[in-house]
Amino acid sequence: IAYDLARSPNFEQITRMMKQAVARLEGAKPILHSDQGWQYQMIGYQNILRENGIQQSMSRKGNCLDNSAMESFFGRLKTECYYGKRFETFEQLEKTIHEYIHYYNHERIQGKLKGLSPVNYRTQSLN
Repeated sequence: IAYDLARSPNFEQITRMMKQAVARLEGAKPILHSDQGWQYQMIGYQNILRENGIQQSMSRKGNCLDNSAMESFFGRLKTECYYGKRFETFEQLEKTIHEYIHYYNHERIQGKLKGLSPVNYRTQSLN
């Protein structure tokens, strides 16, 4: 739904990402799942969720299986996008990740989605 890249995690990054997500979820009442990272425990973050009608869900401590869908995605992103590569600048890495996420969502077919990309699968189910 939304993502943001930064050289290191900070609250401004989280705020930018949440603004993107809220804009795309207009009228929805989603549940947002995360790990127990410091940024997701901040009162400011929790206020953003509450103000936008988003229910917070957090993984149990030390249990990556609670967030297995995202753990799986990040494993694929690392393997298919940048393992074994060197980037001269952060901007090069950022561009590569942006391109991969677009590819993953719009072009990369998945067997569990009947051989469609995630965007094509969602579009098909809406029609």
